[in-house]
Amino acid sequence: MQDLILFHYPMSPFSEKVRVMLGYAGLSWQSVTVKEMPPRPVLSILAGGYRKVPVAQNGADVFCDSRAIADEIARLSGKKELSLAGQPQDVIDFVRTTDLEVFLACVIAASDGRMLKKLVRETSLFHAFRFLKDRISMGRKSRVKALRGPQAKEKVISHISIMESMLNEDFLFGSTPCIADFSAYHGLWFVCDLAGKPWLRDFPKVTAWMERMRAFGHGKFREITADQALDIARDAMPRAIESAGVDPLAGKNVEIAPDDYGREPVSGKLVYADNQALVLGRSHKRVGQVHVHFPRQGFAVKPA
Repeated sequence: MQDLILFHYPMSPFSEKVRVMLGYAGLSWQSVTVKEMPPRPVLSILAGGYRKVPVAQNGADVFCDSRAIADEIARLSGKKELSLAGQPQDVIDFVRTTDLEVFLACVIAASDGRMLKKLVRETSLFHAFRFLKDRISMGRKSRVKALRGPQAKEKVISHISIMESMLNEDFLFGSTPCIADFSAYHGLWFVCDLAGKPWLRDFPKVTAWMERMRAFGHGKFREITADQALDIARDAMPRAIESAGVDPLAGKNVEIAPDDYGREPVSGKLVYADNQALVLGRSHKRVGQVHVHFPRQGFAVKPA
């Protein structure tokens, strides 16, 4: 079986969410490090105009958004608790709020001079300037109302307090982790581990929970090049799809784009659609035919 390939960069919170999922699932994987912002030529070939990171690849199947990647990790490892499908409504609601509103508050609250200095140290002053310009531009096009710094900090600390009250066992919804734990982890990782904010000091249960999450690690992985990943896609065929699903646009040319931020569309033929997943068929001369997978939640579909 071909190991899952993850396209990511070290400071990406959603990439950290997936890396820790891979550690928990015990899967070996392959790593392709990409830039913090477009252009990313390898992802342009595999995933069209999709601009968010991480992206994962399994042969000629490409997975956009951490929820679609989580479904694939769950499928490969048999750990169904990593998928949002089949979860109770309280878990679904928690993930939806945490992955969007709380995550954005974490990023805004943590993005101060210390984070800028860290980015400059790891890249360059010019790169850091381009990164900030790119994120400001993306924020202006977002449909999500951005909070100001003090409001964002207040929202994050309020969320930590809610988590403290939830942690009656080792994890948020019981004695074992589920997708909600990984959704809550990556925002606090950005705030506490990268930005160094001491906001957990009054929350001992969340502090202990963070240690349990960190302990999963990133699993066993090896670095490969972008060209090697493209060769793997070229030499594979997308997984067979038995039906097109129930969506009236199935089988037609469409555009799929996130409905919150980073809303650049991906074009292709909608080869499958149901209330959980979208699969877009597209081709490129470098790799041939690929299937690009998206979660239904958080994405909009319209005729091309």
